[in-house]
Amino acid sequence: MRAASVVLMALSAGLGSAMADENIKLVTNQARVLRLARPADTVVIGNPDIADAVVQDSRTVVLTGKGFGVTNIVIMDADGSAIVDDQIVVGRDDSKTTRVYRRANVQMLSCTPFCENAYQGDGAVN
Repeated sequence: MRAASVVLMALSAGLGSAMADENIKLVTNQARVLRLARPADTVVIGNPDIADAVVQDSRTVVLTGKGFGVTNIVIMDADGSAIVDDQIVVGRDDSKTTRVYRRANVQMLSCTPFCENAYQGDGAVN
């Protein structure tokens, strides 16, 4: 009975680490706080045009979605061991937006609660 409990705990620990490997989801032009289990020494973003990382302190990193797409983040401790090694997926929050199509022109409006032109970055058409 006791051996079964040990095996069950080991299996659930393995599931916990597998579930921790999910993508980090960000929204363009919004920030998210990432708290670390142990102090970080190095933070690397694969493509800084997609996401940005700012180190607040040794255990807190603020991620900001900059452009649409997928990149990765690697955070290492002083010994070079990975604390975080995950993909970052940056998308848009379409929940409160409306698009107006006029042939080839697309205008995106942010309707919260009144509709106004939405910020779209450098490459977007207003």
